[in-house]
Amino acid sequence: MGILNVTPDSFSDGGRHAALDAAVASARAMREAGVLFVDIGGESTRPGAAPVPAHEELDRVLPVIRALSGEGTVLSVDTMKPEVAAAALAAGAHLINDVTGLRDPQMRAVCADAGAPACLMHMQGEPRTMQRDPHYADVVQEVHGYLHVQAREALAAGVPDVILDPGIGFGKTLDHNLALLRALPELTEGPHPVLIGASRKRLIDFIADVPEAQDRDPGSLALHLHAARHGAAIVRAHAAAAHVQALRVQTALNAG
Repeated sequence: MGILNVTPDSFSDGGRHAALDAAVASARAMREAGVLFVDIGGESTRPGAAPVPAHEELDRVLPVIRALSGEGTVLSVDTMKPEVAAAALAAGAHLINDVTGLRDPQMRAVCADAGAPACLMHMQGEPRTMQRDPHYADVVQEVHGYLHVQAREALAAGVPDVILDPGIGFGKTLDHNLALLRALPELTEGPHPVLIGASRKRLIDFIADVPEAQDRDPGSLALHLHAARHGAAIVRAHAAAAHVQALRVQTALNAG
């Protein structure tokens, strides 16, 4: 899954795809490189990010969806707003990626009515506050339990299928993130595909002393190859072409 942020303030690539031509060209380049999904986001969810009005988020994502619809790439929309999700699906998007895990019943209804699957992510708190002293009694048990509950509720509401995302970096310390990545086999043994999005995140800085987000692609590859080896079905990445190449090589090695 390639990341396409059409925002001015995302932590790694904010402003790079503000122009429609640049966003569409980036998505097409990712498709040509071999990505299966392009995840379009019109609101930053980085730590401390302020909310964006729905109309502004729609102004950012709808032109991109319309331009790419029908070109053969699965279009995912990263949003937590039901009105944005509904309009995005009507415009040609295929999947909703909700960092709040479809906690809002209206989000479940939108996906069910459109017959669209959803990615359910775990986040403690909200983007503005999630990194203020996150704590868990047992991070693996709590995150996995939450995802299983949200999956059951979504399917019961008529959402046709779900993907589970433990939310690396969303209301977690370095130790929490590492515990979840080490426990991936427990989550991937279940009935639902699992997505891991660790691309350029701060845990790489904590581990390897890489303060600039754009310099963290080697660490991102290491984390995502680990995730794929332990059963993750999807990895969400900024350096999409590099990930396709690395995953193809790892697949060839595993096939032997």
